[in-house]
Amino acid sequence: MPELPEVEAARRALEAHCVGRRITRCAVADDSKVVVAAAGRVAFERAMVGRTIVAARRRGKNLWLRLDAPPFPSFQFGMAGAIYIKGVAVTKYKRSAVNSEDEWPSKYSKFFVELDDGLEFSFTDKRRFARVRLFDDPETVPPISELGPDALFEPMSVDNFVDSLSRKKIGIKALLLDQSFISGIGNWIADEVLYQSKIHPLQIASSLTRESCEALHQSIQEVVKYAVDVDADCDRFPVEWLFHHRWGKKPGKVDDELRQLCMKIGMSVIMCSSLLSFGPHQIYPVSGYCRKEN
Repeated sequence: MPELPEVEAARRALEAHCVGRRITRCAVADDSKVVVAAAGRVAFERAMVGRTIVAARRRGKNLWLRLDAPPFPSFQFGMAGAIYIKGVAVTKYKRSAVNSEDEWPSKYSKFFVELDDGLEFSFTDKRRFARVRLFDDPETVPPISELGPDALFEPMSVDNFVDSLSRKKIGIKALLLDQSFISGIGNWIADEVLYQSKIHPLQIASSLTRESCEALHQSIQEVVKYAVDVDADCDRFPVEWLFHHRWGKKPGKVDDELRQLCMKIGMSVIMCSSLLSFGPHQIYPVSGYCRKEN
């Protein structure tokens, strides 16, 4: 699913091309599962027309547009949400890609806007796990108000990170995926930073040594920043990253024997057995696991 780097790439594209422009037309999909509009779809569209986009904001994996007056549209990307700007290249998560060249706006469009300079953009969702909402103040209400510090904009200090982990009695990967702990980290980033830190994803967070906590803290900062700096273009990720071996992207090995473990929490993880680190009494088999993708 889209994670912090993909959503930040969308935010930056909207900021670069749409801020300062007035909305002249808006079309919201008749899809009550994705579009949350208490007053109805038509009222949603009318609230957008005539408003000027003054900023594009993001927290974790949520994005919203600040207009010259409320309410403001908010986008929770879910499994396959994506921003498309007509004529502008925007990084898209591989599994969210729709063909915007043959049909515009796409049949998967949930929120479409035309601006006063003729530019058009669309928020699409093929799998219908995304949410499009209208809020007077997105930061003060769920889901955004319930998010933890943003992994890019509000990184924890090393000491706060170590202290927080010391009080968590759950598996470290499950904790990283908890958006109320740190917002923006999803499955691929969690796998990447744990792999680079040589930490087993099932190890209990409170059992990690300070050295391991510091290594994980550094990996989170480095992976997130690098992915954002290259606009989430996975072809530009370092060749040694585990990411390139996800979902059968490339055959071969990552340093050593590549293992695919089936997480107890029901999400996929890819790890190299020789690089896993274990605390006292934290021994897990690396063979005999199946792979499960949710």
